[in-house]
Amino acid sequence: MAKTSPGEFVRQVQTEARKVVWPSRQETVTTAIFVAIMMTMLALFFLGVDTIFGKIVAWLLTLV
Repeated sequence: MAKTSPGEFVRQVQTEARKVVWPSRQETVTTAIFVAIMMTMLALFFLGVDTIFGKIVAWLLTLV
């Protein structure tokens, strides 16, 4: 494989950077809201699971 000179490398990076398509403000806001909703739902789910398992373990420890 041929080595690339630093100048050529910089040109290649600039060429690739021009191809980047940034999301619009609306897409970013929509995605952030979706992530916040999913994070809240998962937090509540794991809180419920943890509470149930905690009660089961507490009940099992009373049997000893």
